[in-house]
Amino acid sequence: MEQAKNANNEASFVMRFLNNIERVGNKLPDPAMIFLGAMLLIWLLSWMLSGVSFDAIDPRTGEAIVVHNLLSGDSLAGFLASMVKTFTGFAPLGVVLVAMLGVGVAEHSGYINAGLKLMLKRTPQALLTPSIILIAIVSHTATDAGYVLVIPLAGVIFYAMGRHPLAGIAAAFAGVSGGFSANFIPSGIDPLLQSFTQSAAQIIDPEISVNPLNNWFFTSASSVFIILLGWYITDKIIEPRLASTKVDGDTNDLPEFNEVTSKERSAFYAASAVMLAGIGLLIYAASGEDSALRSESGALTDFSAPLMQSIVPLIFLLFWIPGAVFGFMVGTFKSSKDMIDAMSKSMNSMSYYIVMAFFCALFIAAFSKSNLGALLAIEGAEVLKAMALPSSVTVIGIIFLTAFVNLFVGSSSAKWALLGPIFVPMLMQLGISPDLSQAAYRVGDSSSNIITPLMPYFPLVVVYCQKYVKDTGIGTLLALMLPYSIAFLIGWSLFLLAYWGLSIPLGLQSSYIYPAG
Repeated sequence: MEQAKNANNEASFVMRFLNNIERVGNKLPDPAMIFLGAMLLIWLLSWMLSGVSFDAIDPRTGEAIVVHNLLSGDSLAGFLASMVKTFTGFAPLGVVLVAMLGVGVAEHSGYINAGLKLMLKRTPQALLTPSIILIAIVSHTATDAGYVLVIPLAGVIFYAMGRHPLAGIAAAFAGVSGGFSANFIPSGIDPLLQSFTQSAAQIIDPEISVNPLNNWFFTSASSVFIILLGWYITDKIIEPRLASTKVDGDTNDLPEFNEVTSKERSAFYAASAVMLAGIGLLIYAASGEDSALRSESGALTDFSAPLMQSIVPLIFLLFWIPGAVFGFMVGTFKSSKDMIDAMSKSMNSMSYYIVMAFFCALFIAAFSKSNLGALLAIEGAEVLKAMALPSSVTVIGIIFLTAFVNLFVGSSSAKWALLGPIFVPMLMQLGISPDLSQAAYRVGDSSSNIITPLMPYFPLVVVYCQKYVKDTGIGTLLALMLPYSIAFLIGWSLFLLAYWGLSIPLGLQSSYIYPAG
């Protein structure tokens, strides 16, 4: 009896804590204004610190790091001259808008509606949450596809199943972003991080070679761990807390999950056959060793490979074409104008995100040009190095430092370009391999993705939530994602230590010690 009472008190404390996070967070200004305020703060700090000499060495240049004054005449003139290019060149903006054009055709034709209705018939409700998280994790293979496809569809699916749509969005966001370094399938991020790891390791050992899949076994095992942990948090913490949150958004344009008619079923299978034929044609085009879709080295998964650079246009085509086929077969599209109207509707829902993306792009550009992010990362790493902790504690320290830096510097590759040349040689001198250093970095990098409003896709997820709960703000999403972030950071760190303790290989040609035995 006493044990049950204590458990209820603990649960009540967690709920009160999350409610307070939501209440305080929602009192923050609009996300667009937060980005604007953060940019102005960066300008001020850059002016204050531009005359300070720092001993920290920038690993990218080999010289002492310098903070650039963004309030100088030249910097302000450059800011104005490049403002349009900074906005239009903001990578997440193009990814979202191009993908949503294709998704809009598939959605408003009824193709996605029919597919979801058929899928829901075959998915046991008890396995819905882990299925969503699994799909979210696998979506990393297609770079940013999870943000524009899996997360909003998870909300639709949960809503259709009579569950709270924000719980579905949270579960998918946790899988796509919180579990970014968990995946059964190798993706372009593996060779990208490996290239920085190898160059950093060669500072100590010019002959060392790091396999691009040196963390593959660990990321595969992590997928199972993240699915199970995310499943528990969604069903036992997030959804019970949302029970009193009323769905009051504009859900009129969401799919109605009535029975699939025979005409819709035939059209869906025909449209899906067209999609599969397109995928088959793509596989055939990429299979040849001299394929134009391969990189100069012949690899398909390198970031320089045209195939990897074409993921978003391919998403557009693989939804636009079957959506059009379905629409004309069932009659939702009578003419090409109906397709254009469908694409216009999808853009209407993105107007708020476009405004936020404008200020977000300006902030990220300012933070990068000022060098303040680099200074933060390098100084933090130097403090960790000076502490001279035991190997296991040092690895945990790297995970937590990475998670902290990730709150300010979003790009995974940019952070590792800064931290890798410090972490990897430092740990090699302690007998820890570059493979383990990279695995530790990936855990920390993923865990805090979902609680930083400065992450470019965070405002987009807020927009998804507002479709169901109109007054959703930054605090709402922070309160939803904080349990995942804390659990991933602590649980995944312990999982890595246990994995290391059992001496399970991290990946291909990997080791835990340096030099490898």
